Amino acid sequence: MSAVGRSRKFIGMISRARRFFVLGLVGLLALVPEASFAQSGAVDRLSVTEGDFPVRDFKFDSGETLPVLNLHYRTLGTPARNVRGQVINAVLVMHGTGGTGAQFLSDNFAGVLFGPGQLLDAATHYIILPDNIGHGKSSKPSDGLHAKFPRYGYSDLVTAQYRLVTEGLRVDHLRLVMGTSMGGMHSWMWAERYPEFMDAAMPLASLPVQISGRNRMFRRMVSDSIRKDPTWMGGEYKTQPEGLRGAVYTGVFMSSVPLMWQKLAPSRDEADAFFDRMVAQRMASSDANDMLYQFESSFDYDPSKDLEKIQCPLVAVNSADDQVNPPELGILEAEIKRVKKGRAVVIPISDQTRGHSTHSWPAIWGHELAALLKASEPAR
Repeated sequence: MSAVGRSRKFIGMISRARRFFVLGLVGLLALVPEASFAQSGAVDRLSVTEGDFPVRDFKFDSGETLPVLNLHYRTLGTPARNVRGQVINAVLVMHGTGGTGAQFLSDNFAGVLFGPGQLLDAATHYIILPDNIGHGKSSKPSDGLHAKFPRYGYSDLVTAQYRLVTEGLRVDHLRLVMGTSMGGMHSWMWAERYPEFMDAAMPLASLPVQISGRNRMFRRMVSDSIRKDPTWMGGEYKTQPEGLRGAVYTGVFMSSVPLMWQKLAPSRDEADAFFDRMVAQRMASSDANDMLYQFESSFDYDPSKDLEKIQCPLVAVNSADDQVNPPELGILEAEIKRVKKGRAVVIPISDQTRGHSTHSWPAIWGHELAALLKASEPAR
């Protein structure tokens, strides 16, 4: 198998049906309705390359190893190089907990950013959408190792992303690093670890500090719901343990959007139906071991120690109705002062914001991305 693994192209990744879709800590286990977003013909015509990069004998920070770690990815566009041979148009977009790179191939994201003449036009950019370890089509516990899968942390995820980008895809520079939720947290880490590797960074729906307070307690609720359920059986269950339902309930609550959900479910019966759809769809698409590892992997996250190392222009975007990163904490505004070229934006609550999942609607924050790209335009 070649360095980039097998690849295949396909057209029209985006469903045309009005539907509920999982944003997986794209919306912290919640299902967010695509309520009034117009279909874009440009999205349907996007050409996506999908492939796998096998990493031999990958060593985790825990000291554990996997003989082969598979890293799945999707790309749009083609790398472009300057006269020195350096890639100048690559964009890395990282998903949140429970998500995959495929979530960005939606009308509300790709239809706003990747089409002709748009900010990250796939005709002029090389867009990289990886599936993180433990997610999607990359190596994960449910592949067979179950709870014997190596314990991974965010440090391992970023290391694997870097190896995919540099070794698998042969990209030596990124025009932009951005991500949503967990992917936003990884954006902070990328900017610290590899400060000269990118021109700009845009973490969305995240904070640059160790996970603590209610956010940490929420993650414990997810973890304990599964681990303390006798039917989990140390990860060797035959059917999904009932504790998975409690974990999903916790995610639904944390990702709730009071204003929008009241409009979508204005009566008792509509609220019950809305809730039942969310839970049923998430239960059908989840594995308890995978979810356990995904949520527990944040244990080593704490970029607060090295914020001064960030060199590139960085714009951090959160929303005021985000239950996971509530603005009243004041953390983002305080920590951004330590980033030399950093700026923090908190989007006010409106009938357009979607709580934590506002991160996946660039129609709301795209003007901030445009300003960042302009401010970080490198001299060629």
